[in-house]
Amino acid sequence: MAPFYWGLYFFESVYDMTERFDKHVLDNGMTILGEHMSQVGSVAFTFQLPCGAAQFEKGCCGAGAIITDWIFRGAGKMDSRALIDALDGLGLHRNCSVSAGFLSMGAALEASNLEKAIGLYSDVILRPSLETEQFELSKMLAANDIISLDDDPRSKVMMALREQFYPKPLGNPAMGKLEDVESMTVDQVAAIVKQRFNLSKATFAIAGKYDFATVVKQLESLFDNEQPEIDTAIATGETGEKYTHLQHEGAQVHIGLMTSTVTVQNPDYYNVMAAVSVLSGGMSSRLFTEVREKRGLCYAVGASYNGLKQAAGISCYAGTTPDKAQETIDVIIAEFDRLGKDITESEIARAKVGLKSSLIMQSESSSSRANGIAGDHYLLGRVRSIEEIKEKLEEVSVETVTSFLKNNKFDGYTVVTIGPESVKV
Repeated sequence: MAPFYWGLYFFESVYDMTERFDKHVLDNGMTILGEHMSQVGSVAFTFQLPCGAAQFEKGCCGAGAIITDWIFRGAGKMDSRALIDALDGLGLHRNCSVSAGFLSMGAALEASNLEKAIGLYSDVILRPSLETEQFELSKMLAANDIISLDDDPRSKVMMALREQFYPKPLGNPAMGKLEDVESMTVDQVAAIVKQRFNLSKATFAIAGKYDFATVVKQLESLFDNEQPEIDTAIATGETGEKYTHLQHEGAQVHIGLMTSTVTVQNPDYYNVMAAVSVLSGGMSSRLFTEVREKRGLCYAVGASYNGLKQAAGISCYAGTTPDKAQETIDVIIAEFDRLGKDITESEIARAKVGLKSSLIMQSESSSSRANGIAGDHYLLGRVRSIEEIKEKLEEVSVETVTSFLKNNKFDGYTVVTIGPESVKV
């Protein structure tokens, strides 16, 4: 099953027999969202801050990668070792990520340690040490991650693809650009933290076993300090080149292809998800069957939905050999083109079963729930219930998917290749 974004959950103090959704907004504008999961003994939370990769000034591409490491190298009264020991002592499964619009950090843990964990994260967000010596170490790690992409051409081609496909600066790589990372100064990045770790635009999402009143009271005491408003709007420019080839001598050609589609806000989002599943939803999908099994053109092929708040696309990756690269991309585009012409009832039925299965698995994970709550709030300004998503999936049919594809033809492909030879698009 291709990866996808659902985003789930909440509504102010709504109760039913199985779910409870919570919402509270602090006086300073910070939004608190939660979904209680009575059947679990764990809890997961995430802080979402307006510090995304598309919001950094020119020359600071990769600042987020530095920040997510640097802020955990000492905070409050603790140095780097003491802070890490404190976090590990609570048994936290930590996570940090940077998207175009925001930086998120959070953890999953045993519910009884929640209060202490939130206290530690308040130090990380509000009182990071930001020492120069630790900055240099964080910068070095970020640079090494970029350099390591030379050994991971699949990730490299898809990162370059998103950069070319999306209007600038939406495609700025969260990992960053090596020249920017190496040239950034401690003062530059510290200024970004000071400005962008802004609570008036922050979201805290929690899912699992918790008491909402207790969580709100603690967050009020820790985070309810007034901060100046900041502009989080992202001004977009032109897209990149339609075809980019990155020369690399070797025995493989890595192909990344992307075409525009509707965003998650669009009512046809569910039709897109079903179409992508038909295209690349398992071993019976069209790409796997036509490109890999019948023709033996590549060792790996797959497509997925890739969406931001402002734009979205369907991306595809294929790994093949130089002598088969041209035929591979030709067949992939042909499969995209014929997708809306002959979809069958059985393909849609399989797609809906796969999407529902993924939804159920996400609904049982407190980490997925917390991230889904925060993501949905950012993308939609509200959070959908599981029942709403199920109902929308039930409405998907051969007719609705075919109609959508007829009125939204795939064209204007953006392609990036890495290998010894280029292809014609």
